[in-house]
Amino acid sequence: MSENKTRPTQDDVIAYIENVENKRRREDAQTLVELMTDLTGYQPTMWGTSIIGFGSYHYVYESGREGDSMLVGFAPRKANLVLYITSGFEQYDHLLEKLGKYKTGKSCLYVNKLADVDVDILKQLITASVDHMKATNEVNDDPNDA
Repeated sequence: MSENKTRPTQDDVIAYIENVENKRRREDAQTLVELMTDLTGYQPTMWGTSIIGFGSYHYVYESGREGDSMLVGFAPRKANLVLYITSGFEQYDHLLEKLGKYKTGKSCLYVNKLADVDVDILKQLITASVDHMKATNEVNDDPNDA
């Protein structure tokens, strides 16, 4: 069984953010670190080389594959901010319709800039996702144990 490619590292989150070229993206990343730290109670951890994650949980798929992943996280990519809402979006239509300008993938929320979305609704979405993941998965106290 192969290991996940994206795992927690000891890399410095602040140093990573300070190297984000786009000023708005860098400022949005700093805001998201503060927001997600406050909402989750977890400190930010680099997952791989470009994702900032908060908390972690253990999963087991029906196939038997298992591993650990962040409860919630984001990546300040060149094209947009990618927020990892690990519970997916099916149960959050009532929040998404009020969020603002965004796109979604399976568990990714793509936002050009935070100014494009209602941050209060975003906070509710993040909180609901983290609560769902905690209720349905084994949560690790220390993401570096993942």
